[in-house]
Amino acid sequence: MQELFVAWNAIKFGGAMVYPLLALGVLAIAIIIDRAVLYARCLRLPAELAELVETFGFSWVELEKQLGVLGPRNAYGRFLQVIADNRNKPAWWVESRAGDEAGRIEKTLARGLWVLETIVTAAPLLGLLGTITGMMQSFNVIGASTLVAPTQVTAGVAQALIATALGLLIAVLALFAFNLFSRMQSQSLDTMERLGSRLVDHIRLDQEGGGESAVGPRPAAVAR
Repeated sequence: MQELFVAWNAIKFGGAMVYPLLALGVLAIAIIIDRAVLYARCLRLPAELAELVETFGFSWVELEKQLGVLGPRNAYGRFLQVIADNRNKPAWWVESRAGDEAGRIEKTLARGLWVLETIVTAAPLLGLLGTITGMMQSFNVIGASTLVAPTQVTAGVAQALIATALGLLIAVLALFAFNLFSRMQSQSLDTMERLGSRLVDHIRLDQEGGGESAVGPRPAAVAR
């Protein structure tokens, strides 16, 4: 507790720029926690489901069963369910509906990331502004009188350094989080595209050969 009190007193020496910087820091942490919870909940892809989709001649009945376990909030479940629900329609129709759903999922995953990207740019600039005001305070003290008080000069320098350090710290935190979430979003969309292509290929094979998607689910699944 004593360490937090000392840290807060040190941060207060950063001047007026500390408060908007702290607001940006709180906002960044809130977005990071929100996105981390969302990604952990929505981007869970069971290995059994991935292996099933990659299997030639899989059963749509088994696929529906595994998608039902994922639930409607899972991004992979939402995307694959759209394809499964439209498997009796032409392949071009299925691809169009899958593309629309992928776009909606991408918007959900990207929500709030633009704020992190803005913080990455804004935090160092606010820290630089705090640096300028702190140095101006020091120069005013030096130029105001021939007798210079060292504590007043160092107070301005401390304000400059604290504002700069705080701005850089917040920017680095937001940058790492933004890159991590962007990477996870890109990988998940690539995986959805690959799995979706497998399902569309299966639909084409079924429709050309009068298979399961053309005549309805078979009573027994044969996995090869």
